[in-house]
Amino acid sequence: MTQDEAKALVGKRAVEFVEDGMRVGLGTGSTSTMFIRALAARNAEKSLNIRCVASSDASAKLGRELGLEVVSLSELPELDIYIDGADEVDPQLNLIKGGGGAMLREKIVASSAKRFIVVVDSTKVVQTLGKFPLPLEVIKMALPLVTSHLEKLHLNPKQRKHADGSDYLTDEGNFVVDCYAGKISDPAKTADNVRNLVGVVEHGLFLGMTNLVLIAGENGVTELKP
Repeated sequence: MTQDEAKALVGKRAVEFVEDGMRVGLGTGSTSTMFIRALAARNAEKSLNIRCVASSDASAKLGRELGLEVVSLSELPELDIYIDGADEVDPQLNLIKGGGGAMLREKIVASSAKRFIVVVDSTKVVQTLGKFPLPLEVIKMALPLVTSHLEKLHLNPKQRKHADGSDYLTDEGNFVVDCYAGKISDPAKTADNVRNLVGVVEHGLFLGMTNLVLIAGENGVTELKP
């Protein structure tokens, strides 16, 4: 099974958790794209009468193009379910997210949902977080200050750039700094350290937020619960 096939499989499985009339949060990234496409197909077939809030401009655009009703969080501040991917998942269901640069909006939408379900392929499951770089959303003016403090914390920061060398910007117009920290043995401590830095808008550690992880692999989709 290829990684794309695994993403499609788990995306279709996640749709089974969406019921008629639900308020649904749409995630961001390649696996979430698979889920959005599967959800739109089921909605077209079953007329689920769902309303959605997206965690990025790209996901909102895709959802609308596929016929989903996508509104703002101000219009729909409480969600029944949020389904999104992750860059890493540990056995305690802690996550690193933000490979797509949307960790701020993703955390906002996840916090508004009664249930947060994560969809991944088996390559994203790790014993200890940190192989994937930890992203931070940083106010432009604060970049030198934040970078200096991150270096003192031995988090090995690097500003994210596009392939052409231009600055990578979030939907909020902020920079992304990726921390090549290696194994994060104490995620809660790391989260506190970066959260307290002036100029850091949000970080990609999602701790104690996940209700269920759906994992696609050679044996189909398995579930990981707290």
